[in-house]
Amino acid sequence: MSSRLLKVYHRLPPIARSAVATLRGWYLRRSRYSNASEALAAEASERDQWTPEQWRVWRDERIAYVLHRAATRVPYYRDLWQQRRRHGDKASWEVLENWPLLEKDAVRKQPRRFLADDCDPRRMFEEHTSGTTGTPVTIWRSRSSLEQLYAIADTRTSGWEGVPRGIRWARLGGQLVTPVRQRKPPFWVWNAAMRQLYLSSYHLAPDLIPYYLEALARYRVVYLAAYPSAVFALAQEALRLGAPLPMLAVHTNAEPLLPVQRETIAEAFGCSVRETYGMAESVAAASECPSGRLHQWPEFGHVEVMRDGELICTGLLNPDMPLVRYRVGDRGNPAPDLGPCPCGRGLPPMGSVEGRRDDVLVTPDGRLVGRLDPVFKGTHAIREAQIIQESLDHVRVLLSPAPGFTKAVENDMVNNLRDRMGDVRITVELVDVLPRTANGKVRAVICKVPADVRAEALRQRRPQHQLSR
Repeated sequence: MSSRLLKVYHRLPPIARSAVATLRGWYLRRSRYSNASEALAAEASERDQWTPEQWRVWRDERIAYVLHRAATRVPYYRDLWQQRRRHGDKASWEVLENWPLLEKDAVRKQPRRFLADDCDPRRMFEEHTSGTTGTPVTIWRSRSSLEQLYAIADTRTSGWEGVPRGIRWARLGGQLVTPVRQRKPPFWVWNAAMRQLYLSSYHLAPDLIPYYLEALARYRVVYLAAYPSAVFALAQEALRLGAPLPMLAVHTNAEPLLPVQRETIAEAFGCSVRETYGMAESVAAASECPSGRLHQWPEFGHVEVMRDGELICTGLLNPDMPLVRYRVGDRGNPAPDLGPCPCGRGLPPMGSVEGRRDDVLVTPDGRLVGRLDPVFKGTHAIREAQIIQESLDHVRVLLSPAPGFTKAVENDMVNNLRDRMGDVRITVELVDVLPRTANGKVRAVICKVPADVRAEALRQRRPQHQLSR
């Protein structure tokens, strides 16, 4: 929605906003689902039972098809390989490792050059990424790709938890469904077409959260999809008020799910809490099964984990706009070898996703410090927190306190952080609500240390030690 239309929408009374959301919902439902959707979902369920060998064969064949189509029908890649040939490069485009890494900026600047020349964007569905780290990326998909996307996603989220179709559900996310400056409810819209209550993640101040809990109860919501930081705030307040809300399941997305968040959400909503991973470009995706393991969705893409933990993804779901060896901006770990999953599914395992590749702190002695959730372990007196590294020797913590917060809790947190960062100055600022990104997410860790300073600190350590991952 353009900024001008958004201003008009925000002037509407709440009932009219819900009407607009419902109209939008009808459009989304018609574009995502068809008479073929049930069969597509059944096929996805059948593939869940494939063996690792079946998945390997399928993946190799699909990668070969996508690489050939990209090199011969996509202007950006065709020009790239022609230029390499003119310079005497005889490397085969049939080998994935021969392809260069693809930066998001290249796709942002010239998105149509990544669209196959036998496709007409006017007959396709256009989508824009959230633009968390810069200008949004434009993606085009065919109707068949879009239908397959949602058939797989529904099967491996709500489907795995046995959530019936047609139930009332809620999404707690970053769409601007109400003006950010609004301080009176409703902070949501009801999308009748999709039986969805869409709740704003921008209004989660302690004094406003009870309105959210009342809305979930009033609309009889039984399934919830949300950012972990957002639903964690709801769960804390529900427990504090002694008013847990039973759900069939909660799925989290867009941010890493921390152990303390999982425990609190499960207690407040009395259900399983499952983590999912993905992005708007749909070049990789994963979801957590009832056995607690994260499984890749191979149809979406092939994931490479680089030595420094960066995730490099090759999209397989959308051959009309293939993104090959795409730098999605996330970091993670290789999947541990735990043998067959008790859930019985043969989907490839996926290691933990640690967050944005830029959200790693650098100590003065040149160590990389990634996942920092243990810093807050053992207390429910912190509603949410954000760690910001201003310089090599200064870390600032924005902290939203919950009932029971004391100076002793703050000191424990500071000591835990210093244990990981070494001798650095740590300042704590108490806030009601953490700042959100443009799409309503919370960045748990932010490093503002200039790239050249980070590089110099790492070089000083490299002769003696390997960088931690």
